[in-house]
Amino acid sequence: MDSDSSLLEDSSTPSPSPSPSPSSSSGFDRDRHVRFLEMMYQLLPFQYQTQEINHLTLAYFVISGLELLGAMDRVDKDKIANWVLSFQALPTIKAENPTGEFYGFCGSRSSQFPPGENGDLIHNGSHLASTYCALAILKVIGYDFSNIDSESIAISMRNLQQSDGSFVPIHIGAEADLRFIYCAAAICYMLENWSGMDKQKTKTYILNCQSYDGGFGLTPGSESHGGGTYCAIASLRLMGFIEDDLLSRDNPSSIINVPLLLEWCLQKQAADGGFQGRPNKPADTCYAFWIGSTLRILGGLDFIDKKALKAFLLTCQSKYGGFSKFPMDFPDLYHSYYGFTAFSLLEEPDINSLFVELGITDVSAWRI
Repeated sequence: MDSDSSLLEDSSTPSPSPSPSPSSSSGFDRDRHVRFLEMMYQLLPFQYQTQEINHLTLAYFVISGLELLGAMDRVDKDKIANWVLSFQALPTIKAENPTGEFYGFCGSRSSQFPPGENGDLIHNGSHLASTYCALAILKVIGYDFSNIDSESIAISMRNLQQSDGSFVPIHIGAEADLRFIYCAAAICYMLENWSGMDKQKTKTYILNCQSYDGGFGLTPGSESHGGGTYCAIASLRLMGFIEDDLLSRDNPSSIINVPLLLEWCLQKQAADGGFQGRPNKPADTCYAFWIGSTLRILGGLDFIDKKALKAFLLTCQSKYGGFSKFPMDFPDLYHSYYGFTAFSLLEEPDINSLFVELGITDVSAWRI
């Protein structure tokens, strides 16, 4: 990667893999997790080579993870800011976007192409998910958002919204579902600029994704899914269409079926204490965040068996630091990050509080 930053360096040389095993600690091992993230900050293991296209996303897990653990003194914020900003695609002329492109952030060097002789971008690889991760990282490190060309991001994001209110992640076209609605809503919220989205159309699309069982599928008519349900509820909350802690309201009327959604979420806690994303699936570390955060927004997190969830998560905690998807597996950045967020939801004393709608700490979310 770039020589001016050590953040997530190119993958290391393959070496013999140790055997997976659970943590030797009976509780949340903060110091070991900090060392795990520090290692990832300095040099990614070779197994992440296939994820190069998601470089910014991996960086988000590392940087935001360190913020959750209160260890931001281990990183160089200025270098991180310069590295993240180097992925931004900027229009040649700041105006109403006639090209139909999206000017956000590319996810990696392999998706970033040099401009042509006249300075125009020949291949613009800006992606909604990468843009969300880039802005989240900049929020976490306290970057001044007045230095970001937020208008170009917002104006050009209109080109990604479809007639039914959904979003595709990139201007050349791709699948459209709740994941990219969430990214778009989070981007607008962080930029404090909603000009890139027709919120009413988006609301209609989201509501059409609520299934007969109360959960939300990624698209209308599809099976309810833990990740899709989070994207739906967090997006509606960020857009201001639902209130926080709905269950405690004197007048609990809502545009969504709250009782049915609450029942669906609570039914996802499996016998081993973990959460599953869909019925008849094994419990998985990440769903403690996706479904736990949905319950936090609804005001129903206290209805789960927190002791059983913590016990499940600890079986996924590695002695090397980080968390695995399933008990006794190797840890990875994705499940490690959502393991940290899950413990934040459980109010673990060694972790900062979480702004669940954005997936970053409260302090980062409200930082001006």
